[in-house]
Formats: sequence, structure tokens, C-alpha cells
Amino acid sequence: MAGYYKIGKLVAAHGLNGELVLKHELGKKNALKGITTIFVSDKKDGFLPWFVEGAVAKTDDEIYLKLETINDRETARKLTQKEVWLPEADFKKTAATTAPAMLLGYTIIDNGNALSEILEVIEQPHQLLCRLEINGKEVLIPLHQESLTQINHKKKQVMVELPDGLLDIYLG
Repeated sequence: MAGYYKIGKLVAAHGLNGELVLKHELGKKNALKGITTIFVSDKKDGFLPWFVEGAVAKTDDEIYLKLETINDRETARKLTQKEVWLPEADFKKTAATTAPAMLLGYTIIDNGNALSEILEVIEQPHQLLCRLEINGKEVLIPLHQESLTQINHKKKQVMVELPDGLLDIYLG
């Protein structure tokens, strides 16, 4: 979904008045200041706009979120486990510059060879996985101490040294 960035997932209903808990990947404690609309996944490759009535930072990676027209716990529950997206401009003003999602749109370079643009960043406990598409096939590239060599923010490039055979698993 070009122009939109996944910021997290609605993980639970909170309270009795339709509040939700948004687990986010914005890289800092956040209350979505200045954000009036979020987009919630509806179907594969689609989402619907929801207007933000209020947001309060709970922890470094969770926000209590109140959306318009969601006024009870049961209605809120129907939105749980759905992904939340922001338009690029809202994402850039809200996310920390060190947030992993800021790597979206960067190009992965393996030993000097450009592979592809990062389409999604998946946070795991000990590494990040970058989802790419090469020759029409989905490829997951791990970013951790052993594989990541450099990030060039000016050129929007992530330099890696991938283990032998990793790309063959996906492209073979």
C-alpha cells in the first residue's frame, strides 16, 4: 500500500466505552499528537479510515485509542487484531527517527548488489526482518549484528552481508 506505513496493531479493547489498545512500532512513547485519522486493515490490501477522538500514551509501545463511533466494548473488540496504518506524512511527523519502520522504502544492498526496496519491517525479539520482493517472489532479509554492516540515511540504503545460500532459499 504505497504511501502508507504500518504502525502497529489494535491488540485489545480497554474499558467499557470503546477504547482500544494500539501496540505500535513508532520507536518512542507517543500519543499520536496531531493525528486525526488512522487507517485500519479491512481486507487484504485494503483499509478503512477511522477518526481519532482521543489518544493517550500508555507505555513506550502502547497507546489507549478512542475512535469516533466506537462507544462500547463489543464494537471495539471487532477491531482487535487488525493492523493500523498512517499516511506517509503523518508517519514521518509521528515516528522516531530511530524507529525500524523508518527503513521502509530503503534499498537493501548485499555485498554491493542492490536487491530491492524494503516493503515491510517485521520486528522480532532479536532481529528485524525486512520483506522485499525480488523477481515477483517474497524474500525476508534478517537484520542483526552479523548481517547488518551499515545504514546510509542520505542514500536510503541498508548494507548487509547475507549468509551464503539465503537468497537461493527464496529465489532458487
